[in-house]
Amino acid sequence: MPTVPREPAASRLRLPAPASRLSWRRRLAGALTGLVILPLLTMGLIQLGGVMNLPSQTLFYLLAVVVVALAGGLVPALAAAVAAAVLMDHYFIPPLNDFAIADSDNVVTLVAFVLAAAATSLVVGLGARRREAEALATANAESREELRVLADEQAALRRVATLVARGVTATEVFAAVAHEVGSVLGADTSTIVRLDPDGEVTVLTRIGDHPDSIPVGSRWTLELPLPLAVALRTARPARLDDQSQVPGAYADRLRRLGIRAGVAAPIVVEGRLWGGIGVGSRRGRFPAETDERMVGFTELVGTAIANAEGRAQLEESRGELGRLAEEQAALRRIATLVARGLPADEVFAAVTEEVGRLLHVSHATMTHYDPDGATRVVTAAWSSGHTAFPVGTRVGHGGRNVNTLVFQTGRPARIDDYDDADGPAAEAAREFGIRASVGVPISVEGRLWGVMFVGSGREEPMPADTEVRLAGFTELIATAIANAQARMELRGFAEEQAALRRVATLVARAARPEEVLAAVAEEAARLLQAHHASMSRYEPDGATRVAAAWGNTLPIGTRVGFGGRNVNTQVFETGRPVRIDNYDDASGAAAEGAHKLGIRASVGVPISVDGRLWGVMFVASTRQEPLPADTEARLAGFTELVATAIANAEAQAALTASRARIVAAADDARRRIERDLHDGTQQRLVSLSLALRVAQFTEPAVVPELRTQIGRVADELTAAIDELRELARGIHPPILSEGGLGPALRTLARRSAIPVELDIRTEIRPADCIEVAAYYVVSEALTNTTKHARASYAQVTVDERDALLRLSMVDDGVGGADPARGSGLIGLRDRVQALGGSIEVNSPPGAGTAILVELPLQLD
Repeated sequence: MPTVPREPAASRLRLPAPASRLSWRRRLAGALTGLVILPLLTMGLIQLGGVMNLPSQTLFYLLAVVVVALAGGLVPALAAAVAAAVLMDHYFIPPLNDFAIADSDNVVTLVAFVLAAAATSLVVGLGARRREAEALATANAESREELRVLADEQAALRRVATLVARGVTATEVFAAVAHEVGSVLGADTSTIVRLDPDGEVTVLTRIGDHPDSIPVGSRWTLELPLPLAVALRTARPARLDDQSQVPGAYADRLRRLGIRAGVAAPIVVEGRLWGGIGVGSRRGRFPAETDERMVGFTELVGTAIANAEGRAQLEESRGELGRLAEEQAALRRIATLVARGLPADEVFAAVTEEVGRLLHVSHATMTHYDPDGATRVVTAAWSSGHTAFPVGTRVGHGGRNVNTLVFQTGRPARIDDYDDADGPAAEAAREFGIRASVGVPISVEGRLWGVMFVGSGREEPMPADTEVRLAGFTELIATAIANAQARMELRGFAEEQAALRRVATLVARAARPEEVLAAVAEEAARLLQAHHASMSRYEPDGATRVAAAWGNTLPIGTRVGFGGRNVNTQVFETGRPVRIDNYDDASGAAAEGAHKLGIRASVGVPISVDGRLWGVMFVASTRQEPLPADTEARLAGFTELVATAIANAEAQAALTASRARIVAAADDARRRIERDLHDGTQQRLVSLSLALRVAQFTEPAVVPELRTQIGRVADELTAAIDELRELARGIHPPILSEGGLGPALRTLARRSAIPVELDIRTEIRPADCIEVAAYYVVSEALTNTTKHARASYAQVTVDERDALLRLSMVDDGVGGADPARGSGLIGLRDRVQALGGSIEVNSPPGAGTAILVELPLQLD
């Protein structure tokens, strides 16, 4: 609390001067008067000569003594009396030049002059003492009044100082000071103003009549020589006793209120001019010391303002620390989400909400710059109200708005007044009541990814530190995006590898090309998030035929001709990958089909098999944006597997055809051997046997030994014929050709060494080669069972399912059959696979053997 200014007030007390300081002045004045009057009087009387008699001359000298007594008191008067007596005697009382005390005239004259001097001095002294007494009484009265005024002033200063010490608000101090100043100085109005940076003043407090005439909060331009204007320009107190000629609106208001005189003092806060206090009076000028008396109050006001500003700065510092703590807490929460590896969408939503609440804005959104020159609201925008920007909203660039400015400069941008903003983004912002906004770029690995946007519906601009505070969040956003992209790339790579493994597994299993192509189309479409996927084969007649498809696309087998600007034609012409990002310029039959399916972007990759262009793999999307830039590279892995599957299938088909030809040739050879044996050798041996029998019975009985020997030869020959017939039947049983598989298997079962339970459930006759293969499979299986299984019976089942001939052979033998150990099962497998069939052997030790064979009913 400042010291109350007592010294200036004490100096204003006016006390009467002591009498001792006045007597010497009077004596000096009397002496000077005597020195002047007496010579002049003597000279005058001498000039007059005898005109004037002695009494008249005496009277003039007596008057001179009285004058000296009045002017200088007793001492100068006595001197003047003696001098007058001497002069009178010397010039006018005979004898001349002879002054003697014995002369009665001289004595009378001297006594008269001395008595006159004494009487006059006594009268003058009594009057002076009375005047001094009156002056002292007046001075005492004035001193008491000044002491009372000083006491009132000190009491007012103490009351204000108490308020300052209590730390009340500056507004309360202003009101108290204005009231106390007006009361102490007897002013009709008392006003406290603040000096604004633009040179105008703002009225903070006003005491007086008609407060609405100069309302609190109003701003004014003060013109010289108004006291407040002078005080604010010179930083010194100022006064004006007549304000009738002061120009300006503020002075005009004062004149309307009848204010004639004014005094003002500046308010200085920590060495800077802050404002001023002005008082006005309707009665006339203020006392001379009014400006000095106001200084104490201005010092207290300055202290109050400094204290208030200090508290405000302290509160601001505390608030800043609180905001910093909240900001750090928000950043920690976001960093935790990023560290936990949550999906980017969840991080984006959390960031917008944290930013919106932390900065106390109306809206907070995060947008991504799309490649086609627009921004897209990526995350669920946060709003303090009920409406926010819808997710997925696309806004084009152009005009003066935050999105466009950040995109063009790569630096933070702000709009403080949307009256001057334009473009699609500005229109959208105005629809949501945004009046000021700030945008900060989001850069991911050195490239501009998007913008963090906050907007306010208030009139005033966003705080100056908004850009800096947003920067911490954008760094975390960039990290989250980079992590998400890395995870997506890793996940995409893993998914791609998994899809390739699944397809490669099919290829390794030698699955049919149709199965592989269908799997590739589905895997590629799901991996690339495409709406359509297909594979087409280039045919020799200049068209493509759909070999596999996924999604809402052309049916398998659809033929599409070449020509125009489309993927099929361009891949065929160039042998390289081709993409179409916009089908507005596409043409040809393939493009027309794409238009019907709603396709808006596509990519085609050639499929080459053994160095020749086999076909094209095609993926397409119905979205506006193009397919990802790496689509061609990712499809290449699938086309390589497709090419391998096709090459394997073609090689397998060639191998199968070759093996089938070998089996067919062997069967034909068997038929020829069987036919040659039956029609040639067997017939000749039968003829020879008959000849021997004829010879045996026509030979004379005289040679019985010869007849016996011929009979023995004929019997051996008959046995050889039977063996030959049996051999020919094993090479190719005639009943198989004549009756089919059923009768042939029944004959085989009857001739088996072990009981056979035969169950034939189909009457369909397969192709000849299939029928022969089925017969020999059953024959070989029964032979192996008889020789090796030590089985007590065997069961053979024949049926037909899904265009396949199924043979099931089961025994109750010892089991343990292993085709890898070189048993007869190897021959069965080769024969079955040569015809495109399959064989499964299940032979656990001690549990018998089960063989399942599937053969196509017809060969392509």
